[in-house]
Amino acid sequence: MKITFIGHGYVGLVTASVFADLGNTVWVIGHTKEKIANLQKGVLPIYEPGLEEMVKRNVKANRLLFTLDYEPAIANSDVIFIAVGTPPKANGEADLSVVFEVAKKIGEKLQNFSVVVTKSTVPVGTSETIIKIIKDAKIRSAEFEYASVPEFLREGQAINDTLHPDRVVIGTNSKKARDLLIKLHKPIIEELGDYTEKVVLTSIPTAEMIKYASNAYLATKISFANAIAQLSEKVGANGVAVLGGIGLDKRIGNAFLNPGAGYGGSCFPKDVKALIAIAKSYGYDFNLLKEVEKINSDASELIVKKAEKLLGNLDGKNIGILGLSFKPDTDDMRDAPSILIVNQLLRKGGIIKAYDPIAISNAKKILNNITFASDAYEAVKNTDLLIIVTEWNEFKELDILKLKKLMRTPNLIDGRNIYNPKTMQEAGFTYIGVGQ
Repeated sequence: MKITFIGHGYVGLVTASVFADLGNTVWVIGHTKEKIANLQKGVLPIYEPGLEEMVKRNVKANRLLFTLDYEPAIANSDVIFIAVGTPPKANGEADLSVVFEVAKKIGEKLQNFSVVVTKSTVPVGTSETIIKIIKDAKIRSAEFEYASVPEFLREGQAINDTLHPDRVVIGTNSKKARDLLIKLHKPIIEELGDYTEKVVLTSIPTAEMIKYASNAYLATKISFANAIAQLSEKVGANGVAVLGGIGLDKRIGNAFLNPGAGYGGSCFPKDVKALIAIAKSYGYDFNLLKEVEKINSDASELIVKKAEKLLGNLDGKNIGILGLSFKPDTDDMRDAPSILIVNQLLRKGGIIKAYDPIAISNAKKILNNITFASDAYEAVKNTDLLIIVTEWNEFKELDILKLKKLMRTPNLIDGRNIYNPKTMQEAGFTYIGVGQ
């Protein structure tokens, strides 16, 4: 099958590469000459485990084609995916300007019949505007049907999530579009086993809402975990044990019940804000999600308060930070908890030295007035405090006695609970985790 993806961020580039690897011819349209030239050479704008090898393999096989030109790709594609960003506006609403701009270009280049699919996360009702824009821009003989196929990728595990998803959601009012999309997804659907339970064939508004509801619920679980952790610290309970205990209940499950420094990334913060804004536009005050946002912000701020509890006045104190990306196995710094933590520490006079295995180049564009270390041990030299912000696996394997020897004072705030408190205390650290 011939496919086009417009957008080469996490969603567009990963999904396009997977479909190319499954034997399809896939065009990826971008708007920056330098990025397209780099992609043609196998130089990626993002870090995702296994993606670079997949891109190079399919570029070499001439199945994955990167271009700035809409015409040949759109005119020859059976399916056209819109996978551009929808960042939040100041009021929390999703900025749909690029989606609408792309829809117009699709309409102008349509020639025969194509299914146009939105993978970008867009508010309920956006489809009506997209369809109108394409209809107004296309020539009379060109035909199209529309569908919403939301993505559910986790950064750091995006290839596996594309090939082995929990479910495939296809929202469309067209049988022709539905059948073509089922055919395209057939290799993936076959992995799901039970077709009826895990392939959701539904309306466009329902598909759009499923995406927002999924991310909002996961964000709520994280904030709930952090709220329980905070309360547990106050009452003298072990918050990690509490959450582990409730996670054994099959109705609850233990996924996303890990307390820490808060969530970040390209999806949860943006989609929670957008769903609050969508609700407001329909006259519903989504107070639950407002509190989810507040608890998440509090989780990051509490890391700074714990630093003050350990050190008192932070002015002139040397503080090492391990982990800057919003989660491990990605270089994504969007809404990363490290940003709030580092900037608050700086405002209080802290002297910051930080290390991240992958995200330093992106962090340098965002964080100012800090020193970036070449490795974890360099980051902790002569520090009064070490803070773990991102749970990279390599941090779990560090020589803790070497860490202690390098530090001026062995104070540790474990913002992701990667270490055993008893082990760290026995090694001579003053240790503070989250919820314990």
